[in-house]
Amino acid sequence: MDLLNLTIEGALAKLEQGELTAEALTKATLDRLNRLNPKLNAYLAVRDERALDRARGIDQARAAGRPLPPLAGIPVAIKDVLMTKDYPTTAASKMLDGYRPTYNATVVDKLETAGAIIIGKTNCDEFALGASGEYSGFGSTKNPWDQKRVPGGSSSGSAAAVSAGLCLGALGSDTGGSVRVPAAFTNLVGLKPTYGRVSRNGLIASTSSSDTVGVLTRTIAGAARMFSAIAGADARDATTLDRPVPELSRDLEQSDRKFKIGVPDEYFQTGMDPEVALAVQAAIGLLGGLDCEFVKVSLPHTTAALATYYIINPSEVSSNLARFDGIRYGHSVLRTKKEYSLPDVYALTRDQGFGPEVKRRVLLGTFALSRGYADRYYLKAQRVRTLIRQDFENVFSQVDMLLTPTAPDVAFKIGAVQNPLTMYLVDVNMTAASLAGLPALSIPCGFVRGLPVGLQLIGPPFQEADLFAVGARYEAATEWSKQIPKI
Repeated sequence: MDLLNLTIEGALAKLEQGELTAEALTKATLDRLNRLNPKLNAYLAVRDERALDRARGIDQARAAGRPLPPLAGIPVAIKDVLMTKDYPTTAASKMLDGYRPTYNATVVDKLETAGAIIIGKTNCDEFALGASGEYSGFGSTKNPWDQKRVPGGSSSGSAAAVSAGLCLGALGSDTGGSVRVPAAFTNLVGLKPTYGRVSRNGLIASTSSSDTVGVLTRTIAGAARMFSAIAGADARDATTLDRPVPELSRDLEQSDRKFKIGVPDEYFQTGMDPEVALAVQAAIGLLGGLDCEFVKVSLPHTTAALATYYIINPSEVSSNLARFDGIRYGHSVLRTKKEYSLPDVYALTRDQGFGPEVKRRVLLGTFALSRGYADRYYLKAQRVRTLIRQDFENVFSQVDMLLTPTAPDVAFKIGAVQNPLTMYLVDVNMTAASLAGLPALSIPCGFVRGLPVGLQLIGPPFQEADLFAVGARYEAATEWSKQIPKI
């Protein structure tokens, strides 16, 4: 079975027409996964038997003529920061090695209700802290387009799995670019929804004020189907808003709609790969002939977004990860020796359980929140965050959405970026939308030196449908999303 060329909508059509069974599709996916995952390290855990049992149940329901939910029979993967009941959930950290939650994340329940078949849990940067996929406690994920390169992070395993045909769609989490950068690096569609549009119940928190659950797929239509399945209010997450979720898989192109799109100069910064810039400019030229009008706009506080994010993010990380203290749950040195003093338990447990990037951000955040520095750093960052949000509000009074490059460069080689500050620059085009809680969509827009390039659409709150509409228009006019890696 040619899983590399199979999309969610293509698989659904074959399943409905009887050309394919859910069991055959699931078995083919698992066979490919077992063959290729040792090369890519995309999955940390695979639940073969449960997946096959669910597939057989869907086939039986179809044969009996019972109505089926919208994603019935589609194999999907779950980033390992989302809780799965009685199944390993580690956040790719030694701190949670062996942990099995007592409940599912809301989005996991929603996907299963929609008929999706969960194949397994995907690798990621530890506690979703990273931009490359190199900071997992269980080894780096490899990019299917070039296994010597990173797939982007932190949702590295989810992106690699979809790109390599090890599932048809995947959930990731996006705090400051962690779905969109992997999408750009692996030639996928990646959506970060509006903050509050999708439940975070059961998502292991890193930065609670910007954490969102997003989707990675090959096509806009597939992303729309998955987003529709997981969006909506949740009584278990007070940050979700009770807004109706449109049926996004219908009439995505909206052929009679004209869009006015802003192009902010601040996103085409010095140091950006000129070939990436050319690819994005070519996409602008193409969309200009597809009922899209482009205008220059300015977001003056964008230049401060990265610094602002890397004050707020470590601060919230240091607070959220304080629960891993060696006393209540997770890794603990007390399991090997009972005579440690309390300070030693804290220090040694965290030293053994956390990786280098987690430690770095905890230390940065603790400093930024400490007495005498909180006003100077954290509170000032929150004020700048308000200015960034106001910039977007002003611009969206003039245009329907914004178009920018997703990442300033293509995927880099594993181990090539050793300086943490240089690594943080990967997120330079991502953080402003995250700080403002806005929906953002990355879509394939070309190749540079044989590696994928992505463009980003950023919209006003709850306007995911408009982003999908423009993305579908561009996707239909190009062949980029049909390109597949040679593994």
